[in-house]
Amino acid sequence: MSEQPFSLRTTALKVYSPSLLYGLGLGAVTPVIALSALDRGATLATAALVVTLVGVGSLISNIPAAMLTTKIGERLSMVIAAGWAALGMVLGIIPSNLGVFALGVTMLGMAGGVFNLARQSYLAEAVPLEFRARAMSTLGGVMRIGVFVGPFASTLAMNWLGIAGAYWVGMTAMAIALVVCLWIPDLQSRAAVEEGQSRAGGSMWSIAKDQWRILLGVGLGIICISAVRSTRQIVLPLWGENLGLDAATISLVYGVSGAIDMLIFYPAGKVMDKRGRAWVAVPCMAVMATALFLLPLTHSVPTMMAVAMLMGFGNGIGSGIVMTLGADYSPVSGRPKFLGLWRLMSDTGAMAGPVLLSLLVAVATLGTGVWAISGISLLGAGLFGYFIPRTNRRRIGDP
Repeated sequence: MSEQPFSLRTTALKVYSPSLLYGLGLGAVTPVIALSALDRGATLATAALVVTLVGVGSLISNIPAAMLTTKIGERLSMVIAAGWAALGMVLGIIPSNLGVFALGVTMLGMAGGVFNLARQSYLAEAVPLEFRARAMSTLGGVMRIGVFVGPFASTLAMNWLGIAGAYWVGMTAMAIALVVCLWIPDLQSRAAVEEGQSRAGGSMWSIAKDQWRILLGVGLGIICISAVRSTRQIVLPLWGENLGLDAATISLVYGVSGAIDMLIFYPAGKVMDKRGRAWVAVPCMAVMATALFLLPLTHSVPTMMAVAMLMGFGNGIGSGIVMTLGADYSPVSGRPKFLGLWRLMSDTGAMAGPVLLSLLVAVATLGTGVWAISGISLLGAGLFGYFIPRTNRRRIGDP
């Protein structure tokens, strides 16, 4: 297939613009969730627990998200998810007790589970195989850009509206995303959807049994990369504080790492499309393993900055890899259900990584915990190197 019939630009309004808005809305409120909980009477420990409810909401919604997307389609699922997230933002705006606010935070995670699965399934169907990795990596990059811009937008709003301003930004972004999703064309006619439901691939359990080799092979690598990524966001600030750096310096190091992360998503996707998924998945994990191993050896701002930049590069080249592999291995029949299982494994890793780090810090040292996460990253590189084919000429589920 030539490149003329398909262009990622034509996909931008369909999927990337609502994803950018969704990322912006989430990024606007993420930095203030703990502060909002404290304002409602939470202790520091409870406030930290409230922040984790975003991940909990996503984790518990993956299976229902797969069922919903199978039944009503990707477009309507994204519309419902954006509306549900907007309602969650409302619970952050109105004066309420801690329980109501915690419910709103959980709603954000639940909405994210549905929205992310539906947009991934949409792209898997809408984009030709030879463009898939670029489409998925661009999707991941766009989401990163939204999350990066969100805090700046909320800072401006909070100058006039206080901490509630962040949730006003979030609600507005989600509401606009909802409207944009309404304009997205369905992938197929309603009749075709109804026909597809009759061959939707069976139950979640039957799909898990059919695909167990993939889930226990590449799927374990997905758990590893998700654990490393979620922990990566924690270890940089913690190590900066361990070195005695002030908050502004830590933020600068973190921001530079994130900027590098955002800049290289498209070239990484192109490599995956041209050479194969392993050419990016393995280096992504190997580079992050190296950076994590080096982090406890840094003792100054320049050395920590260099390691943070390496970490950002490693994560950036893997932009979209989880979504791409999920689309590659998902069977055409029952794709949303398989992707629900895929995201369940990804979210499990994302929740497990910080928990493991906390346990190791409690019984040993921060450096020991970081080195353990480095080991998990190295394990992920090995799993990807062993199970992912070196070529992109064939994917599981293709005829």
